[in-house]
Amino acid sequence: MREVSEREFVTVTGDRIRVPDTESLVHLQFRRFAGCPICNLHLHSVVQRHDEITAAGVREVVFFHSPADELREYELPFAVVADPHKRYYREFGVESAGRALLHPRTWCAILRGSALTLAGTYRRPATRQRGGRLGLPADFLVAPDGRVLASKRGTHAYDQWSVDELLSHARTAVSR
Repeated sequence: MREVSEREFVTVTGDRIRVPDTESLVHLQFRRFAGCPICNLHLHSVVQRHDEITAAGVREVVFFHSPADELREYELPFAVVADPHKRYYREFGVESAGRALLHPRTWCAILRGSALTLAGTYRRPATRQRGGRLGLPADFLVAPDGRVLASKRGTHAYDQWSVDELLSHARTAVSR
């Protein structure tokens, strides 16, 4: 995908988010499901550095293939979009695959995320996941004119941009 056509997403809180955003870069993140220990671990790093991300001129929009009612329980400082039927996942070419859980980095993230879930740091996922448990993550950095400046489609469930990688892409985009 080289360009994102103008569109509006509705967040789980009912806000309307326009993408592209004429004022800032937009980081579209495609995660797995509400309560996913792997996603919780990753998003914790994004939440901790959200002010830094915003200061770099980046707006976060995070998609989950969970229903809105499951996602409303989470208090996140950025836009969260429910896509339980994976409409946007298909549009952006974000896949599910058996290999999602096979990589050793995924195992470590599952163990760390699960330990934090059991300790009560993170919410537990729903017992059944309508969108499945084998989703792969993806990241897209969208310019105000809709061009996709950088993208990554994960090869396993914990294969996404770190905050440092996102900020590096944002700096590169601003210096162009």
